[in-house]
Amino acid sequence: MTTRTLMCMLLAATLAGTALAAPGSGSSQVNINTATVQELQLLPRVGPALAQRIVDFRSANGPFKAPEELTRVKGIGDKSFAGLAPYVSVSGATTLKEKVKPLRALKVAKAAS
Repeated sequence: MTTRTLMCMLLAATLAGTALAAPGSGSSQVNINTATVQELQLLPRVGPALAQRIVDFRSANGPFKAPEELTRVKGIGDKSFAGLAPYVSVSGATTLKEKVKPLRALKVAKAAS
């Protein structure tokens, strides 16, 4: 293995580690108790209909006490919630500003390149 190959592998591993660490860092989140339909759509795999169901559920049942309560919303099961969990909270400000791509889509994109 050449030094150049080794350096490229090290750089790729560093960049991948940074990209994967970002979702769990808690720096970008959506407060599911105050978020608008548009803000909820920034979450991975949440479109207009699901975002509206979250808002409707919140209106009918009061604020969420824990993020896990999202699984009570039609269309969000345990698997879906696992993808949302790093980005949702029940307190604080909504700081997520861009649509999050699902992790699976990121893996596919990396494999293709």
